[in-house]
Amino acid sequence: MDLSDFVRSGNQGANPALYDVENAAMDRHGELWSALQELAPWQDRVLLDLGCGSGFWLPRYQDAAEVIGVEPDTSLLGLAGDQPGNARVLHGSAEHLPLPDASVDVVHARFAYFFPHQDFDPTPGLVEVGRVLRPGGSLVVIDNDTEHGEFAQLLRASLWAASQGQDTYASDWWRRRGGHTTAVMSSWEFDSRADLEAVLHLEFPDDVAGTWLRAHPDRTHLSYGYLLHTWTRD
Repeated sequence: MDLSDFVRSGNQGANPALYDVENAAMDRHGELWSALQELAPWQDRVLLDLGCGSGFWLPRYQDAAEVIGVEPDTSLLGLAGDQPGNARVLHGSAEHLPLPDASVDVVHARFAYFFPHQDFDPTPGLVEVGRVLRPGGSLVVIDNDTEHGEFAQLLRASLWAASQGQDTYASDWWRRRGGHTTAVMSSWEFDSRADLEAVLHLEFPDDVAGTWLRAHPDRTHLSYGYLLHTWTRD
């Protein structure tokens, strides 16, 4: 499979173990998870985790009829395949899904590929997802809210995040394509200050992370807003 357009992520691709510390801190009270289940239930259905990375979330879908993980980064495929459960892990990408037409009920893309921006149009991936979804099936893109929450403040200060879009661009992009956006306020909660510091320095330039950490010397948590962009195949 030709994935010559693949660009390795600067967080999980660079440090999978630390990124799983970040995953473990995410949404500990379940606000995001509850919204995902409400928007596109996957119980007894076929679920595709698109851009599954190290597979951290694959075991959480155990009530699906089948779980499929697709990941373009070959350095992460083995980690995903070693996760507990019976997920099928495949090499592919948003634009190149190694799956038959109309074979999937729900697709989750968690911080993967679908970052509409003035310089990047993810329409080819949306067309490919539409191919593998069954009629009435849904794609839910888990995205960052760049307007609300403490994490959004860090994003707006970071040049690294500029390519993920700012303001309402992503929501407007999905609306024009028949999707809708749901805002969810959740949090990151870390087991230690050291974990928080390490993850912030993974995700943000040192000056941005350092400024926030100095302003919040006793914190092991921060508020985190998500945008869930949902698109359903006719």
